Formats: sequence, C-alpha cells, structure tokens
Amino acid sequence: MEEAIKKAEVLIEALPYIKKFHKKTIVIKYGGSILGEEKIRKSVLGDIVFLSFMGLRPVLVHGGGPNISERMRAMGKKTEFVDGMRVTDEETLVVVEEELKRLNDIIIQEISELGVKAVGLNGKDSDIIQAEKKKAKVDLGLVGHIAAIDNQPILDELKKDKLVVVLPMGRGKDKKAYNVNADEAASQIAASLMAEKLVLLTNVKGILRNPDDSNSFLSTLTMGEANDLIGNSIIQQGMIPKVKACIDALLKGVKKTHIIDARIPHALLLEIFTDQGIGTEIVK
Repeated sequence: MEEAIKKAEVLIEALPYIKKFHKKTIVIKYGGSILGEEKIRKSVLGDIVFLSFMGLRPVLVHGGGPNISERMRAMGKKTEFVDGMRVTDEETLVVVEEELKRLNDIIIQEISELGVKAVGLNGKDSDIIQAEKKKAKVDLGLVGHIAAIDNQPILDELKKDKLVVVLPMGRGKDKKAYNVNADEAASQIAASLMAEKLVLLTNVKGILRNPDDSNSFLSTLTMGEANDLIGNSIIQQGMIPKVKACIDALLKGVKKTHIIDARIPHALLLEIFTDQGIGTEIVK
C-alpha cells in the first residue's frame, strides 16, 4: 500500500509541470557517445515517448560521433580532430551522413514500436539547417557553422502530432553539404522554435565546481555564472560547447536549458517533472 501511495504522490508532484508544459516544444539533444548503448537508448526513447503522450512536443536532435569514428577505423581512414571538431573531407562527409542516417532510422523504428508516430528529418534537406563553412585556425574541410534555421518543415510535422528526429547536417548557399555540431544544431533549432526547454543528454552528471569532487555538483547556474566558470577553467573540454550552446539558446529566447546524465534511469522525466530535478539547469 505504501509503495502505491508513493507512486500516486509522484504523479501529483508531476501534475503542475504536465499542465505547465502541455503543447510546449522541448528540444532534446542526444549525444552519440550514449546513443550506441541499446539499454540506455531504449530507456531514453521511452521517456521521450512518455513526454509526447503527456502532451509535450519533443524534437530530438542526435549526434553519432563514435559510430562515425568506428566506421572510419574500419575503412582504415584516419580521424583528425581540431578543437573537438572532426576535419571533414568529401569521403568523410559521405560516412558522416550514412552513419547519421542509420542511427536516425534506428531511433525512428524504436520510437514507432513504442506507439508514437515519428519522422526523421535531414538538416540539409529543405534548407532546415542553413550552413556556411566554419572558420578555424586550420582548414576543417566541410565543417559548417549554422547561419540560419528554417523551422517550417519541423513545425509542419509537429502539427501532425509527430515526434521529430533531426540529424545534424546543413547545406550552404554554395549548395555544398556540411557536417555541423549537434549541440549547435539543437541550440539553434530550439531558438528558432522558441522552445520551452533545451535539454542536452550526456554521459556526465552535469556541472561540477570541482571535477574531482562529486559533492560540488551545481544544480542551477545563471548565464553569467556559467561564463565565469568557463573563464576560470572550471568548465573544460567537451562541456564548454554544451554550456555555450545553452547560453546561446537562452539569449535567443529559450526559457530554460538543462544538462543531464542520460545514464540515470528516467533522468529526463526527473528533470522535467519533479521539484528537485536531476541535472544542471542554466537559466537567464
């Protein structure tokens, strides 16, 4: 009986959030590093389907870095990174698109099996992600910086009550396809949709004031505090582009941003539907 009462209390706690976020758009970025783990992936996709059944409008943007690197190794082709960005020649771009499409198909199939209609969109098609060649200290090849988003194809599918899954590629005015960063794509798509939330799913708990002390976890940060942590080298390496993606989304109108650990069972639901949350939220 006590266990049943606890379950009812959880539902009552979630009710104000379900009411608040009904029909609101939430953009979720699912990193490639945890996408390949089937048990975690199916749990996360189950949570996203739950959000859809609760009346939210999820848009999922996914990466695929490890899958791409694995394929490159199998081909005997060297993978080169500069400041976390994959140097992308034409042959590499073909691999990037093929692996992202393969992952997109898997996600669509698994969401469909859970009873929700889903559609995959390639960011380079219909000018959804309009890109230009990214400037860097060395030539990155066909790596793009996002210049604009045409959100109409996404809105059209959301109006049909479909769960939209976007793979992060862009097309330039030069008609070339570009490999774009998935965090940047999720941030810009969230901004274009004026999303209620941007959630970045990762394989770390969130942001720590001291990387060596799990008790230094920060549950809430303002944009200013986040920038200070970057400036003081407390936020480092792969977390920097994630935090910057959150800040950029907030500056462009997204209400709240979150960085959470997808390895925690139902982390997405705990972050959105409970008072305490589970990860780090970055707010204006």
